[in-house]
Amino acid sequence: MFKQLRTLFRQVMHEGSDGGAIDTPTMNLAMASLLCEVANADHQVDPREEAAKVQLLIKLLDIDERRAIDLLAEAMVRSEKSVSLYEFTTKLRELIPEERFQLIEAMWQVAYADGIIEPMEEAVIRQVAELIYLDHSEFIRAKLSAKKG
Repeated sequence: MFKQLRTLFRQVMHEGSDGGAIDTPTMNLAMASLLCEVANADHQVDPREEAAKVQLLIKLLDIDERRAIDLLAEAMVRSEKSVSLYEFTTKLRELIPEERFQLIEAMWQVAYADGIIEPMEEAVIRQVAELIYLDHSEFIRAKLSAKKG
């Protein structure tokens, strides 16, 4: 469903424009990088968070497991070299509100995967939500939805 929404949105937004190509690989890498940022916020590698990242990318991007693993490997390198979240979020502002919500919900699910929400994990998710212009009420809704799941 996420992929269908993204495709429809892009068609509507860029219909008739000559420079309207969206760089999907860059957006996918940005989403994967943000999941890595959350998982690494507490400076610990947890197998449950690693597994959650793979499963969430499969769901979010409608890709197979091999592609998700490869994307996460690339995202991990990019995440380690990054100096701010801004470089990951600028393109993601083009997502429709529901896609932004799903990304933040996925970030919460990664944070919840080990059973402990560290303050730095929440800070990363909060900052990303603000940078992609997700309303605070949607930020809270995503948190509650991820906690139930």
